[in-house]
Amino acid sequence: MIRIIFYITTYLITTVFTFSQVKSKNILIKNDSIELPGTLTYLSKKTPLIIWVHGSGNVDRNGNQGKIIKANYIQKFREAITVNDIAFFSYDKRTSNPKNYKFFKKIVFEDLVNDVEKVIDYFKNDQRFSEIILIGHSQGSLIGMLASKNVDKYISIAGSANTIDKTIIQQVNKQNKQLGDITKSHFEELLNTGNIKQVNPLLISIFAEQNLPFISSWISYNPIKEIKKLTIPTLIINGNKDLQVQVEDAKLLHKSNSITTLNIIDKMNHILIELEKDSDNLKSYYSSEYMISDELIVSILNFINK
Repeated sequence: MIRIIFYITTYLITTVFTFSQVKSKNILIKNDSIELPGTLTYLSKKTPLIIWVHGSGNVDRNGNQGKIIKANYIQKFREAITVNDIAFFSYDKRTSNPKNYKFFKKIVFEDLVNDVEKVIDYFKNDQRFSEIILIGHSQGSLIGMLASKNVDKYISIAGSANTIDKTIIQQVNKQNKQLGDITKSHFEELLNTGNIKQVNPLLISIFAEQNLPFISSWISYNPIKEIKKLTIPTLIINGNKDLQVQVEDAKLLHKSNSITTLNIIDKMNHILIELEKDSDNLKSYYSSEYMISDELIVSILNFINK
């Protein structure tokens, strides 16, 4: 018992000491008029740098969305990865920064890809870092594939293997088959005409008029086709408790490119949380009390360091 207490005490002291050595810097990156403020953290120089690519919605650098989603999962990932001497940068997505709103006439999918490319360009020749690893999470999985030409390694977390229309139809079908059929007809009308004359009120959050240019541009990219183009080391990760993206998606992405490595993580949900109870899955989106998956961190560290 004395030995166990000694080991725990030593671990806690070491962790606290390591956190005290972490360097943190706020950085503003601009894409023309769009401001992408972010946070860089690192322990030492000449280490790999991870750049995070967000999922859908107005996600900030810490993994929160407005006053509702307070999971803080990107910040938890930052802390776990930085103490293992891997530098980390995440930024406020253009849609989460109020300073950008006045420049929004319309947003298309390529704008988000271009934002990531600007961030990569900012760090590409930074001598503090030995290589750049891009992590694309959820929607960011596809964005990361498209933006990965100037990075050394790529990691997809919870990325769909289907085009976004098929993904959304699948998700709505799970809730309501009739509404799923209407969703399908809306997408068909959008693809054929570029517009939807009358949107079902229950689907307005998806098919609001201001969203249509973005959705139309997003549909044109197929994750299966895009991952086939990757020639850099690539890791594909999915949790088996993910309610939004299925394990089968990760398997399909892996099957499409023989150079990729696949890891299905037990008990991990869509926002990287390790679940002890299934009833906590949705709750974890609205609270920062839950811990991210240790296996996720180990998997990424092994991939980067091999």
